[in-house]
Parts: sequence; structure tokens; C-alpha cells
Amino acid sequence: MNSLFKRLLRNRLAGTRRSSRRLHTQPHSHPHPLLATFSRLCVEGPFATALALLPDLASVGLRADPVSLTRLVKLCVRHGMASDGRLIHRHVAAYGALPHGGGGGLFVSNSLVSMYAKFGLLDDALMLFDGMPERNVVTWTTVVAALANADGRKEEALRFLVAMRRDGVAPNAYTFSSVLGACGTPGVLAAMHASTVKVGLDSDVFVRSSLIDAYMKLGDLDGGRGVFDEMVTGDLVVWNSIIAGFAQSGDGAGAIELFVRMKDAGFSANQGTLTSVLRACTGMVMLEVGRQVHAHVIKYQKDLILHNALLDMYCKCGSLQDAGALFRRMPQRDVISWSTMISGLAQNGRSTEALRVFDLMKSEGVAPNRITLVGVLFACSHAGLVEDGWYYFKSMEKLFGIRPEREHHNCMVDLLGRAGKLDEAVEFIHEMSLDADSVIWRTLLGACRMHKNANLAAYAAREILKLEPDDQGARVLLSNTYADLQQWTDAEKPWKAMRDRGMKKEPGRSWIELEKQVHVFIAGDLSHPISDSIVQELNRLIGRISALGYVPQTEFVLQDLAIEQKEDLLKYHSEKLAIAFGTMHAMEGKPIRIMKNLRICGDCHAFAKLVSKSEGKVIIIRDPVRFHHFQDGTCSCGDYW
Repeated sequence: MNSLFKRLLRNRLAGTRRSSRRLHTQPHSHPHPLLATFSRLCVEGPFATALALLPDLASVGLRADPVSLTRLVKLCVRHGMASDGRLIHRHVAAYGALPHGGGGGLFVSNSLVSMYAKFGLLDDALMLFDGMPERNVVTWTTVVAALANADGRKEEALRFLVAMRRDGVAPNAYTFSSVLGACGTPGVLAAMHASTVKVGLDSDVFVRSSLIDAYMKLGDLDGGRGVFDEMVTGDLVVWNSIIAGFAQSGDGAGAIELFVRMKDAGFSANQGTLTSVLRACTGMVMLEVGRQVHAHVIKYQKDLILHNALLDMYCKCGSLQDAGALFRRMPQRDVISWSTMISGLAQNGRSTEALRVFDLMKSEGVAPNRITLVGVLFACSHAGLVEDGWYYFKSMEKLFGIRPEREHHNCMVDLLGRAGKLDEAVEFIHEMSLDADSVIWRTLLGACRMHKNANLAAYAAREILKLEPDDQGARVLLSNTYADLQQWTDAEKPWKAMRDRGMKKEPGRSWIELEKQVHVFIAGDLSHPISDSIVQELNRLIGRISALGYVPQTEFVLQDLAIEQKEDLLKYHSEKLAIAFGTMHAMEGKPIRIMKNLRICGDCHAFAKLVSKSEGKVIIIRDPVRFHHFQDGTCSCGDYW
């Protein structure tokens, strides 16, 4: 408040000081001008001006009404600091509506408790709470919710809920919604769920939504689905909770199935729903469902988070044409948008284009972050651009102010390893400023297997097992490295160690989307309902590509077996079964898209290349690291993967 305004107020106060007592004793008189000004400022602001009037009110013995004080507290939360909040509290305690002053006092005290909680000052909130002679459901719920949302204080929230009920205050829907997330064990959650049923609040939309979230948080998908299925009437909030829960728990098929049901029930998806479903489509590589979601995204043109999720979905489903079109049309793009496009291009075998997009990003003045540089280094690694990779890695901090982190070091080990510079990769690991973790050693081990360096593979595997004694992948890779060299005795030792520990190798799985359904294939498993037809189609494809020069590469069967047995094992690899299923149901002009949980083997890679030529089809296979786009007998990876 400026000095002129303060002088005018003081002059006005001087003329009315003697009558102030009389004004207080006449309830029907007009409010004091200073009180009227204060009340107006508490509604309209500015906050600093309203706060500055508190000493003036106190100096003439005026007491602000509870409504104005509560409004001032809300302004403080919005525009002030904790120190301002404490100043208001001191004024209220000395001059304002006191906690023991009836309903108005409780109203003000509740707002102060809430203020302290929102500033993260829980101990101050609890101290005020403890001194209140009167508390209602709002008081208790404010404290319970604040404790439930605070790190390390969730059990305290549950204890306060028990104390609340002992104090004769019945929790309301908001109380239960707030505290359900604090249930850290299935037993506690079950008891809390029973409590909501007992008081008849389990049908409340927010309680039901919180129950679903709580079950999902504990990994109990069936429990969350059970709560959802008990709904008498649907509600968008509950639909969002169940869909988000399945998407975040990795059960993408469940999230997509629920989304389809939601649309059939006539509900309009909001941004939260669409973001969750897009993430599920990304994980399951369900491009067609993702395209349907895109139709709902159009009305949210300014939602950058949603558009970035859509862009990520297209990139990770291998549809770079859709991704590029979306990227160019986006009304705004942030560093996440650029980084997603760069990584998407790199993962789909278009490393040179990824680096061009990086140059365009810099020219438009967008500063890269650490994720951007991971994508850039990935692009260099998967194209064998060793010199470019070294340049970007060494210039990160100087050019962009980004200190290389563990992911960037791992990219460099991958870059050097793929290029066959294994000794240089080991030297790089030893000279790192960071301690090498199991991920970095596993990257080196994968490169050793690729280049058949058994001695260095054994060294990398030992380093992994020091850090993670139960690591299955390290033993499998080491065994495969020995098997590549036909050192069968050495190859058997890691398997024996796994058997002694009761461990089993994860089988190869491939899956493909057809008419919104996902079909899963497992290596050597012919249990699919139309397996006979799939095998017949597979035999037809093998006959066609044999005429093009295909010969089973039995060296990729890492077992000491006869040639015929090796050929049979190769024939029923999961991606071959998925490809045969895909060619049976392929639509004109649409690629066959397959997801795989393990790295594609060399024989299946050759098989896919030749099938793409013989059938005139584009085949896209996504493994845990990258995409392979097969077309007319070639692959986007350039056989460098």
C-alpha cells in the first residue's frame, strides 16, 4: 500500500477514533470504513494491501469478521508465503475471531489449518489442531488428507482417522477418498473398504474412484476391477480411474478393453482417459486403437501433454508417417516433442534423419535436455556413427550445459560395442566418473556375444553377477556366447547354475493385433486355435523364400543338436509364427506389425526380409531395443543391430 493511501486512512481514523467504540455497540450501523475497505480487499486483492491493513485494524481495536479473514487466508495460499500465513494467524489469535468464539471462529481456524497444510507445514497445522477446543468433520478431514498426502506420514493419517471416529465425528466421502491412498497393505485396504460399505459411502463416485486407485496401487487388478464392476451407474471419474489403473499397471489390454466399453456406454473420454489409453496402446503396439484415440484428441488442440503422448504412440508403434505428420501439425512443440521425434526416428532405423531433426531443433532455439541427448547418442549407436557419437558425448556439457549421466555412458558403451571396439568400450567403463552398474555391464556383455568374444563376455557376466547374483539374462547371454563358439561344456555351466537356483529362461514371445484383439505366440507352442492353418501358411512361406535362397541358419540354435532338430526349432520361433499369422490376415496396403519380447535372431531376421520380398508386404517388428522395417528384401537396420 502506498504512503499517500496510508496517510489518508490515518487521517480518517483520527476523526473517527472516539466513535469507534460506539460503532461496535450498534449492530445495525454501517460498517467502519476501514473494515469495509479490508473486506473488499480480501475479495478483490491485492493480497499485500489487504495484509498491510491488519496492524491498522488492531491499532484502533477493530475486529475483522470471520468471512473476511477466511478470504484473506485463501488469498494468502494463492499469492502469499508461509510467513504471511503466520502473521494472519497471530492477528486472528490476538484480535480476530478466536477458535473458542463459536461457529465463525471454527470457520477461521479450519481455514488456517488448511493453509498450513497447503504450505506443507504439517507440524504447524497439527499444533493449531491440538489447541482447538472444537473440531468438526472439516477440521479432521483436512488433517487426515494432509497426512495421507505427505511422504512418510500415511500411517499417521490412518491413526487420525481412528481418533476422528472415537471423537464422535463421522468421516464423509472426502475423508475416505483422501485416506484410501494411505492404505499400504491389502489387509488395511480391505478394512477401509469395509468401513466405506458400512457407512454407505462405497457408492459415492469419488470414494469408488479412490478405492479403485488404491487397489491398483497395491497391484490388485482383480480387486480394482471388482469395485468397478459393482457400479450400479457409470461415472466418468470412475471410468478414468479404472482405465488409468490398468494402463499404469502394465495391463494394457485391460485398459483398452475398458476404453472400448466406456465408449460403447456413451461416455466422452477426457484428457486423462485418452492419455492413459494412448500409453496402453504404446505398450501393446496397438496402432489401430491408437488411431481411434487420435480422433478424440483432435478437440484438445492445445493439450501438449496429450499430443506428446500421441506422438510417442505413433513412434513406438513404428508408424513414422503418422508421427511425422502429427509433429509438423502440432500447434506447439516443447523439448519433449522434439526428443520423442528424435528417439522415434533413431529406434526405427532412420538415424541420419534423427540427427537432422536435432539440428533443426537447435536452429529453432529449443534447448535440448538429457533425454534429447540419449536419443541422439542412440541414433549414432544404431547407425555405427562412432565419430559423431564421440563428438556429441564430449560436447554435451560445453555446448548444452548437460553433464553426461548414466544413460549417456551406457549409450557410449553400446556405440563402441556394436562397432566391435570392445577393448575401447572396457577402457571407457574403467575411466568413467560413475560406478558401472549392471545395465552398463549387460550392454558390454551383449556386444561380446555379438562379436563372439567369450573371454570378455565372462568378465562382463562376473561383474553383473557381483551386483545382481540372481540375474538371469547375464547367464543366458554368457551361455549363448559360448554356444556361438560351439563350446558346449562351457555353455552348459550357466544353465546348470540357473537350474540350481530354480530359474528358467524367459521364452520368446511375439504378438500381433488383429481387429482390436491381440494374438500371442510363444516359441515352439502350437496351441493357438488355428495353429494347423498357421503351420500350413508357414510351410508355404518357407517354400516361397527357399526359391529366393533361404537356408535355415542353424548356428542360431544354441544347443548341441542334429541339424534336422535345429531346423525344427528355428521353424517355430515366435516371430515366424506371428509373421505367418500376419500374412494370412494381411490387408492390402497395410504393414504387418509384430511386437517381440526378446531380440530377434539372425535366422528370423533373414526370414522376415525374404518374406517381405516374396509376399510384397511391409513387416515391422519391434523388439525391446528398436524397430526393424522389412520391405522388398531389406531391413531398415541395414543388418546392423
